[in-house]
Amino acid sequence: MQTKPQAKYLKDYKGPSHQVASLELTFDLYPTKTTVKAKARYTATDEKTSLKLDGVELKLLSVKVDGKLFDQYEYAQDYLLLNGLPKDFELEIETQISPQTNTSLEGLYLSGGAYCTQCEAEGFRKITYFLDRPDVLTVYTVTVIGEQSMPHLLSNGNKIESGQLADGRHFAKWHDPFKKPSYLFALVAGDFDVLEDEFITRSGRKVDLALFVDKGNLSKAPHAMSSLKKAMEWDEQRFGLEYDLDIYMIVAVDFFNMGAMENKGLNVFNSSCVLANQQTATDRDYHTIESIVGHEYFHNWTGNRVTCRDWFQLSLKEGLTVFRDQEFSSDLGSRGLNRIDAVMAMRTHQFAEDAGPMAHSIRPDKVIEMNNFYTVTVYNKGAEVIRMMHTLLGEENFQKGMQLYFERHDGCAVTCDDFVAAMQDASNVDLRQFRLWYEQIGTPTLTVETEYLPQSNTYACTIKQKHAQNDPIQSPLHIPFAIELLDKSGHTLPLIVNGERVSKVINVTQEEQTVVFEQIPERPVAVLLEDFSAPVLVKYDYKMSELIHIIAHASSDYVRWEAAQQAFQLEVLKGVEQFNSGADIALSSELLETFSKLLCDRRGDLALLAELIRVPSFDTLSSAFEQIPVDALNSCIKCFERDIASHLADTLKQAFEACEENGELTHEAISARVLKNVCLYYLAMVADDKVSRWLDNQLDSDNMTLKFGALKATFNAQLASSDNTMAKFDSQWRHDLLVMDKWFALQATQVGEQAIAKIKSLYVHPCFDKSNPNRVRALIGSFARNNSEEFHRIDGEGYRLLGDLLIELNAINPQNASRMLTPFMSWKRYDEQRQTLMKAQLERLSKLSDLSDDLYEKVEKALS
Repeated sequence: MQTKPQAKYLKDYKGPSHQVASLELTFDLYPTKTTVKAKARYTATDEKTSLKLDGVELKLLSVKVDGKLFDQYEYAQDYLLLNGLPKDFELEIETQISPQTNTSLEGLYLSGGAYCTQCEAEGFRKITYFLDRPDVLTVYTVTVIGEQSMPHLLSNGNKIESGQLADGRHFAKWHDPFKKPSYLFALVAGDFDVLEDEFITRSGRKVDLALFVDKGNLSKAPHAMSSLKKAMEWDEQRFGLEYDLDIYMIVAVDFFNMGAMENKGLNVFNSSCVLANQQTATDRDYHTIESIVGHEYFHNWTGNRVTCRDWFQLSLKEGLTVFRDQEFSSDLGSRGLNRIDAVMAMRTHQFAEDAGPMAHSIRPDKVIEMNNFYTVTVYNKGAEVIRMMHTLLGEENFQKGMQLYFERHDGCAVTCDDFVAAMQDASNVDLRQFRLWYEQIGTPTLTVETEYLPQSNTYACTIKQKHAQNDPIQSPLHIPFAIELLDKSGHTLPLIVNGERVSKVINVTQEEQTVVFEQIPERPVAVLLEDFSAPVLVKYDYKMSELIHIIAHASSDYVRWEAAQQAFQLEVLKGVEQFNSGADIALSSELLETFSKLLCDRRGDLALLAELIRVPSFDTLSSAFEQIPVDALNSCIKCFERDIASHLADTLKQAFEACEENGELTHEAISARVLKNVCLYYLAMVADDKVSRWLDNQLDSDNMTLKFGALKATFNAQLASSDNTMAKFDSQWRHDLLVMDKWFALQATQVGEQAIAKIKSLYVHPCFDKSNPNRVRALIGSFARNNSEEFHRIDGEGYRLLGDLLIELNAINPQNASRMLTPFMSWKRYDEQRQTLMKAQLERLSKLSDLSDDLYEKVEKALS
């Protein structure tokens, strides 16, 4: 293996050697020879006469200090060191870079003919030599020069000048009056279609809005624009935060490692997170776009105006902003369904990360490659920590804390501790014990025991905390534990302790504590950790009858779904035993009857009903096992789906026919389409003439949600028409790459002896491109995540498919490769034969002579 990259530690943090008063950048854009002139005013923070700047893959052309050529420097692969400097000086550096050959999609690169940047976390050093760290904030003035064929020359802030040049090229000059770190710098240059609008802030200021998309995609831009205006209005109403520049711009590009980037005033988005109309995008796509547009806009305050002191504090901006975008989606749509989405991400992905070799706290203390810590732990668990704070403080005190946070730190780079301090000081709620969540690693387990005493009409609930083995924090955490008690009629019982009505949220602060509820007339059914009030595992011996009672009567949509998930888990535990003993696997008649009643009643939100009867994924169900029983789990999922399809066929047909949707984007119409598609997914397994007609009708629909729902049902059931149907879809949509990504993702789920060969054959499909992260994630990402049967083939060919691709991606785009590696990280949770096969792929990677830092860090931790 190559020389080991060096880790950085939070404990070693030191402030920057210099501050930068201003930075002027001039870009003269050419595909392989772009010149970048950087003029900055530096001031040393101490008496040092040297300055070390970050820089990667740069050709240095010249250095000037105070207007004179300067030669007292040395440079290497990743830095420029200048010596003999005064305390205050003006530094001019000219470099040359090649956007066209920059396949890493970091720094400045070309995407479909347009110039584009991505600087978070450490991409700015691929543009010019600079102090590329988040605690160096300065005011940027940027001049962009390009060909007339690129009419749009964009950067952060407000445009202050533009014009023609003598050589026939043109320029635009931008000024951002708000200090920002280098990771928020952005530049885009190209020829786009533009959707323009405006927003009037609550103080009466007019903000110009502009959404730039590839030519021909203007019809797919209105939803993103509408989402932006909703986000701006919501942030004013809920958080009192108003936008601060004269213009807000979003640019959609096809080549992008992430979903989107919150660069100040100029957000760069993956096109998949912007473009939508009902012919090409599903209802889920619409929801995702609204959420991500909101997320990046909300960063204007929680990330841009107040930013991170260092990258170990990443959750300061990301956890908080994920919480804000979740609240945005919940206030605008279904709070229950949005909570289900959030918890699914935690249970399926974050808990697995907690249990694997990359486990870390939401504020990591060690890092090799910062890109590896853009994780579900930092983002999603970070959001759950913010949500717990909100639960403990309440909305009013939480908003006071937010106001104090901005008053103290606007324009600054700060830490997670600064945020918690503002919350504590504004609310007078003691959060000292709660702060341990920022250092805690792994998923805590709460074991709950209950006892009902009829002679005293009391119900005792004892809660015991247990930390993960890898958790450095072994003292008790402060955990808000929400509970609801249901009587036999399904009514919620009042919670009375020591004669007084209490909140449903119990403050669990001890290793073991007992709460005794009074005036309980009968043995209740307990809803524990209501609405997932903390990111923990709960161990409690539910009976199937209790879970069915909760499904029928709980006051929270999320809680009803959670009970259904636990019911499926009970069935899986039984099903694995049946598989191992050679018995037939069958879903219990009790649960099937419950689903039948729900489908007949169809009360409430139809989308929730669809989620209640959907069999959980392989990843979700596998979380219950220390060693994952691959073959048994796959068999359980297949058998459960078949049982629902065959036993509930008539009820599913009735529900399908009763779903009325008018093609609109109202919640009622969307929910009806969700349920129709789930019903059709099951019915395709037992298809008759009527079901076949329904499938054909939806396949001919001009609504992508319905069309793709039928395509998925046909493909999954392996109907005789499946091959022709997939080929027809391919032929119809080859002109639209984002639609083809859905087709690639569905192809990735195929099973059978030739499945691997068929998936590999798609590498030569005209729409597939290994250098494009969207295409790779659609095909191979979906294969590794969603095709447990073929990925975990006992001959190891599924693992080899991913391993081969990772070796290629290591050279093309290390950041994308690192994210694609995730399915291998939990190799120790499988049987011995699969462990050996997965480990062999990790060892192949470890022996690469040019293994990137991105992959090195994960491979080393996985193998250690």
